[in-house]
Parts: sequence; structure tokens; C-alpha cells
Amino acid sequence: MHKLAIAGFIVAFFAAPQDPPQMPKPVKEHEWLQQFLGEWESEGEITEPGAEPMKVKGTETARAIGGFWVMGEIKSEMMGQPFTGIITVGYDPEKKKYVGTWIDSMTSLLWKYEGSVDKDGKTLTLESIGPNMKEPGKTAKYRDATEFRSKDHRVFTSSVEMDGKWVTFMTINYRRKGR
Repeated sequence: MHKLAIAGFIVAFFAAPQDPPQMPKPVKEHEWLQQFLGEWESEGEITEPGAEPMKVKGTETARAIGGFWVMGEIKSEMMGQPFTGIITVGYDPEKKKYVGTWIDSMTSLLWKYEGSVDKDGKTLTLESIGPNMKEPGKTAKYRDATEFRSKDHRVFTSSVEMDGKWVTFMTINYRRKGR
């Protein structure tokens, strides 16, 4: 009789209708990221101490992954070589921070980002740790910021902390294609 009672319980448990688990929904911070979506053209420069600025041009295609993530694929040329970079950005409601990653075709490093949007809602600043440009084998703090100047124009800057000061070494203007 004991086995029959257990079998009956199992049948009743699995046969009973159950509410599916509640899936999370995007929040306003996820919605903020949607302005990255689309086709962009870029033009800018990279500066290294003691060297002439390097001009760069490229494109970016940014798409949504569900309502939670944005993924951008950047195509350009660097030092005479084809260059591809992939950025992912989302928002972690538990950390209350934007999070993301960066990989590219010229390094084996997986950059991990955390950051926030400023009070005006125009600039996303993401921070990371990466290789120290002055001291190989050591790390440095990096700060990448994207300022939306309009819905069709954004400016990206990348800075590194050197000797206690933030030094901007890359500035790129992105304009929505066809605008």
C-alpha cells in the first residue's frame, strides 16, 4: 500500500497544472540601450604618446538580443590589417550596473565591463582592467564612454589611467548610416 500511495502522489503532482516560472522583463535601463541599434559609420583617431595620431574609419552593426542585450560588431582597418570587434552590453538589475564584454581580432583578451549612465541620461561609462601600456605584464584601469549627442550621432572615447591621471587615447564619432 505504501508504494501505491507514493505512485499516486507522483502522478497527481506531475499531472496537476502548474504555473510556469515568471520570466524577467526588461527594465528602463535595458530600454536605454536600444538607442545603439542600427547601422553606423565611424571616423576617429587613436593617439599614442610620442606617435602621430592614427586615423580610423569603420562601420558598426548593432542588434538586440532579446530585450536585455545589445551586441555591436565593429569592422575597420588597423595598422593595415582588417579589424573586427564585438561588444555586448546589458544591465544587471541585481548589481544595478551596466555590464558587458569586448573581444577583437587583434588580441586574445576578453575585456569585462561594468558601469553606469550619467544623471543626464546621455553618457554610458564602462570601466575595465586591461594591459598596462607603459609596463608590460602589469594591468591598468580603462574607461570607455559613449555620449549620445543626438539619436543619430554618438561619440566614443577610451581612456587609461596613467600615473594617477586619465589619458584619452581614442575618440571616435559614430553617425547613423543614411543620416
